[in-house]
Amino acid sequence: MQSFLHSRLSRYAFWLVLFLWLSLAYVRWSVAQDLKVGFVNTERLLRDSAPAKAAQAKLEQEFSKREKQIQDSANKLKDMSTKLERDATVMPESERVKRQREAGELERDLQRRQREFREDLNQRRNEELAAVVERANRVIRQIAEAEKFDLIFQEAVYASNRIDITEKVIRALNTPAR
Repeated sequence: MQSFLHSRLSRYAFWLVLFLWLSLAYVRWSVAQDLKVGFVNTERLLRDSAPAKAAQAKLEQEFSKREKQIQDSANKLKDMSTKLERDATVMPESERVKRQREAGELERDLQRRQREFREDLNQRRNEELAAVVERANRVIRQIAEAEKFDLIFQEAVYASNRIDITEKVIRALNTPAR
């Protein structure tokens, strides 16, 4: 009797588990059918959109003068070092020491200015890119609401062209703000 009851419960449990599994699979399938998903390639937005290009041009214009000054100082140091190397054997010891000290000071100053330049450039680049990303996120939200997207990813290992809305976002970013 106990084995009969046990086999009957096992069959009942099997059918119950099968029913629950099939129900869950159906629910997941139906939800997936109604879910509208999109993908935006942020790297491409920051490379190809008009606001990103404008930010890059602004940074280049803002930092080009300092970059040229640093390059001129690097060339001056190179020339000074070459001349010192060439003339070191024929110049008096005191003159050689003086020029070595000047070259050392110029090199330290150049390194300091290069470091400050990189720090300033990185800070400004981050500020400019943050503004572009903020605007892009607003545009993405507007597209998502207008086209009734349920979910939009900005990073993925793989995204099908079918769900990629990057070009649409770039076009929206490239139109002048109203």
